[in-house]
Amino acid sequence: MAVTIDILYQGNLRCQAAHGPSRKTLITDAPTDNGGKGEAFSPTDLVATGLGSCLVTIMGLVAQRHNWDLTGTQVQVIKEMTADPVRRIGALKVTVKLPPGGGLLPADRAKLEQAAWACPVKQSLHPDVRVEIQFIYPG
Repeated sequence: MAVTIDILYQGNLRCQAAHGPSRKTLITDAPTDNGGKGEAFSPTDLVATGLGSCLVTIMGLVAQRHNWDLTGTQVQVIKEMTADPVRRIGALKVTVKLPPGGGLLPADRAKLEQAAWACPVKQSLHPDVRVEIQFIYPG
């Protein structure tokens, strides 16, 4: 299934993007270290956001199939830029903190972690982007 995203350049390194199916919009700004205002997500911030939300969504799909409740799971993504050999994302460091009360067995945790590593955004990233995922379980 194809999804259309329509983007309007508003000037001053700012864009407005509209999601075709829902018509929801978002604004991007270039970061301050690249001449922008930094008043919104940068395009590379959206890549980091996509990774974090994708992996927890895929984990959620696995959890639904097994009647596990992941409500309250927190994901933090730290995006590190590099300029070698060109300006790009160098690393995405992800921490997934699962809420207490899940009672997940080691085999359950392995299924969730495997799902996270297989998320479509992770699979779409160039191999030169270093991705680290740390899982923190309660208790």
